[in-house]
Order: sequence, then structure tokens, then C-alpha cells
Amino acid sequence: MPVRSGWLSPDSQSREDTRLVSLGALTSTSAVQVRSGILPGSATGQFRINGFTLTGTTGTMSGTVSPGRALVQSTDSRGAYPLALTEYENVTFADGDALFGRIDLLVLRIYDDVYDGSGRTEAVVEIVRGTPAATPAVPAVPDLALPLYEVVVPAGTSSGTGGIPWTTALTGRRTATVGVGGILPITTDTANGSYPGQYRDLNGQLQRWSGTAWADYPVLPTWQSWTPTWTTTTGLATPSFGNASLSCRYVKFGTTVHLNFQIVFGSTTSFGTSPTISDGWRFSLPVSAAATRMSIGFAEMSANTANNRVMARIYPSATGTFELVTASGQPTAVALANTGGVDSLTPWTWASGYTIFGSATYEAAA
Repeated sequence: MPVRSGWLSPDSQSREDTRLVSLGALTSTSAVQVRSGILPGSATGQFRINGFTLTGTTGTMSGTVSPGRALVQSTDSRGAYPLALTEYENVTFADGDALFGRIDLLVLRIYDDVYDGSGRTEAVVEIVRGTPAATPAVPAVPDLALPLYEVVVPAGTSSGTGGIPWTTALTGRRTATVGVGGILPITTDTANGSYPGQYRDLNGQLQRWSGTAWADYPVLPTWQSWTPTWTTTTGLATPSFGNASLSCRYVKFGTTVHLNFQIVFGSTTSFGTSPTISDGWRFSLPVSAAATRMSIGFAEMSANTANNRVMARIYPSATGTFELVTASGQPTAVALANTGGVDSLTPWTWASGYTIFGSATYEAAA
């Protein structure tokens, strides 16, 4: 039997056994135990788990299991059994029942006579035969066994009838184990993590164990709504949104903030009492900026007609607010009433239905 296991034989452990099964400190599942599983990887780097792959031989009831290394954890007192399959192993499944199909289970199993009284001291690749039934069930995994595959054996199947339909018969049950701190490759495994901060790769998505659940990593920021506070540079002629329509959203990724806003002024919007062109408008930022800048973005201002549009520069005059500064003329080339900082009279006298749409990107303070 080419399956080697360390610290199992009552007689001796060869140097080859020691080299082949020395796996190092693996992923813990308790203070003493580690995660059972197969060491991941393949010679070409194409596959998550290449060890102990079952390949069926077309037209027969037989297949081969490829070499690999694995670990089977027992109780705290017994410890973990590292093992290695160094050669291809042939396996043959019994012919199908005459009436009903069944599901067999291919496992990697440890026998240790000191503990189980089996009279055997070895590690084996073994077939656990299922019970034929109209709706066959997967047999239970034996003690100290690592499931590799479920194999469907239809009724009447034999080499004489074309053998096991290998392309549809196999359901993979292999799970991986890696060194402490390693990223665990996962396909169908639903087990909890071992410790907060453990990482796994679920079919290309990196996840982190929080202590209670697996969460995608990195934690991607989500867009959030914010309602800007609307004031003036002088603190006079303070405006208010009233029934204006606001759609203001932002997202913070690290120290980068992206924002966009849409303001449609309404019939009860107040543009301030007795304003002057000194009462420049100020809007609060959703997140404080690291510093002031001449511009972090642009906005389009509209006087409710297609031709009456003006571009404005978004100017963070303070780390917590931004102002608007006219930055273009109108498409009609008609002169604006006022230019410069936007206020109740600039670039025109504002009214219900007028709009400001803008977007910006800036560095957050933290």
C-alpha cells in the first residue's frame, strides 16, 4: 500500500515516511486540534486541489486516485495523522444492484489498532458502499476518514453494461487544509473559520472570518446619502431647501471621497432674505477634506431651460465646506447678471425649478 502515515506504525517510522508526511503547523480548529484536509496545489498551478483526484476509466467500474498529501485529525489525545499517497492507487467499485441505484463514498481512512481494535495499523484509500434504494442516500463517513468523492452507481451497472458513467457520477467532497496564516482554498466547504482574521478564497472571492461569519474582503465601501448644510460666507441671508428635491450621495474608499449631488429647487425653497453678492453659498462636505483646494470637481447650473446653463467650479474654501464659482458663460452667449462666487443673485436670480448637478473627488482628512 503506497499510503504512508507518520507516527502510526508501532514498529518504526522510516526516513521517507518522515519526509513525506512532515506538514508543519496547520490551520487550528481548537487549542489542540487542526483542520483535516488535503494540501492544495498542483504541478501546473491550475487546480485548487490536485491530490487524491479520482479519475474513472471509461466503460469500467474502476478508476485511479492521484498522489497527494493530507491530514486526518482525531481526538485531542490521539492527535492528527499526516499521510501521503506517493503512487497512483487503483480502486474498483462493486457492480450495481439489479433494481436500485446506490451512492458509494470514496474516503481516505486511518486504522489504528491501539485505539480502534481493528487489528490494522495503516492508512488506506477505501470505498464505503452505499445501500441500494429508490432514493439512495450517501453513506456516513467512518471515524477517522476524510471523504473524497461521492460516486453514483446506477442500477444494473457493470463493466459489461458500460461501467460507471464517470462524467456525471462524481460529486467532489475533498476539502483543503493549509499552514497557519495561509489562505484556505474553498469550493463547497461551509465550515466556520478557526480564528478571527483567518482568510479563505471562495472561488476567487477573498473572505475574512470575523469570529462569527465569513465576510468578503476587502470590505468594499457603499454609497451613502447625505444632506448638505446650506449656509453663506457672511452668515447672512441664510437660505433653506424647503421642498427642494435633493439627491446627494458619496462613498469613501480609504482617504478618497467621491460625491455627486443633484438639487432641484422647489416652490418653498428660500434663497435668503435681502441677499447681496457678498453672501456666497456654502454647502457642507459629507467628510472633512484633508486640505483646501482650488477645485475638486465641477457642477452644471441651470435656469430651467436648455440654453440657460452655466458651469461652476467646486471650490473647497474650508476643509468642511465647498463653494461654487462660475466657470463658463451661457451657450447663448448672453452675458450673466453676475459672475464669480455663486449666491442668490449669481449667476442669476434663482427661482423654483432651477437646478445644480455636480460631482467631485477629494482627499479626506482621515
